[in-house]
Amino acid sequence: MTVRTVLQHADITRALTRISHEILESNRGTNDLVILGIPTRGVVLAQRIAENIQRIEPGTGDLVGALDVTMYRDDLSRNPTRTPAPTSVPGSIDGKTVVLVDDVLYSGRTIRAALDAISDLGRPRAVRLAVLVDRGHRELPIRADFVGKNLPSAASERINVRLTEIDGDESVTIEETGEASA
Repeated sequence: MTVRTVLQHADITRALTRISHEILESNRGTNDLVILGIPTRGVVLAQRIAENIQRIEPGTGDLVGALDVTMYRDDLSRNPTRTPAPTSVPGSIDGKTVVLVDDVLYSGRTIRAALDAISDLGRPRAVRLAVLVDRGHRELPIRADFVGKNLPSAASERINVRLTEIDGDESVTIEETGEASA
């Protein structure tokens, strides 16, 4: 099994800083902006993006929350799932721009589930997607608006995102598994 490191701590920090600036430019500031991370690593990435935005535009209110999509997934019967995490949203999302944040965009099914979860919370003006890694292989017509790194990969490869807050170290690696991953 071959493991190749494609992003290290400094690369991840640069990518998240760029994404933070792109979100601010796209939204023309922080008015009516909500950033929702998809557990587990998407929440950490969303928090870092919100911290970057706070540094860029001090005085910005609470922007960040978490959106658990476990019960909205279309593969619950086939795949073991983790225990649902609490969803926390900083206020109403009605009429706001919601930026979903996840670590890896692959088939698009997690994001489809997130869109279903958002519709239960309210009616945002717009929904945008920020991901650290876009690896391709979409099964649904979903595209990220903000991407840290496009990383075309084979279906037999696995992308591993490790973040200090969860894993104790920080990197993005590609692992050759020899079988198609999901």
